[in-house]
Amino acid sequence: MRADSQAVIEQVAGSRMAGARPLSGGCVGDVFAVDLADGTELVAKLGDAGSGLEREGFMLRYLAERSPLPMPDVLHADDRLLLMTRLPAGGRIDAAAERHAADLVAALHDVGGSGFGFEMGTVIGGLAQPNLLSESWVEFFRDWRLLDMGRRAVEAGRLPAPVLTRLERLAARLGEWIEEPEAPSLVHGDMWGGNVLAWDGRITGFIDPAIYFADAEIELAFVTLFATFGDTFFARYREHRPMKPGFFEARRDLYNLYPLLVHVRLFGGSYVGSVERTLTRFGC
Repeated sequence: MRADSQAVIEQVAGSRMAGARPLSGGCVGDVFAVDLADGTELVAKLGDAGSGLEREGFMLRYLAERSPLPMPDVLHADDRLLLMTRLPAGGRIDAAAERHAADLVAALHDVGGSGFGFEMGTVIGGLAQPNLLSESWVEFFRDWRLLDMGRRAVEAGRLPAPVLTRLERLAARLGEWIEEPEAPSLVHGDMWGGNVLAWDGRITGFIDPAIYFADAEIELAFVTLFATFGDTFFARYREHRPMKPGFFEARRDLYNLYPLLVHVRLFGGSYVGSVERTLTRFGC
């Protein structure tokens, strides 16, 4: 760990560092479990200028203040160091945890906003996530999720230009499959299994958010992409919030184009084929 980061940690925490151990999951930078001399355990994420860690700290605080999701307390946030309390973790997401997650996520989706997007740009996987507020969800999803990320993936050399052309054809037809939702919902935005902490049948935290106001279905689609939650989650979620017909049959795959494009921009490879298969399915 950098000496300057250690100095900030000790100043903020008011205690000497006794040790630090690397943790997995650092997409943006290195992540450490920090042990303080007074027995406190913290988590420190280290980055460089432009890493987005300061914005990540803002998002964690926003969710803690405005939603029911359990979140770590943010003690310090700038692009070089994000310092948080450490939450209990390491447990399996079993049926009890899925039901608890559904209670929490449904309540999160009940938090409304004035439009689709957010008051500022956020980040997802270290990538900028533009959030220009819009009254139309279809237009927002088209312009600031599918087309924006697709074009950036092409610029980065990760997505072939002909695939972007196909994506543009699908984007022009989104209204054939997606209707405007009744109201914007606050979403975590990056709810894959590694960002959901569990212990003893309970969800103890949601980390690494990529927040904005959206159609809640985009979050529900995401949790199926990497099997974060399953049937138990959806059965409980429906007890709180209805789900419109056609989600699993069509809209789920459309919404999952966005996280797939994020993965294309970050990693390329097989994710390009996943995008192409979805485009083929919808005739584009």
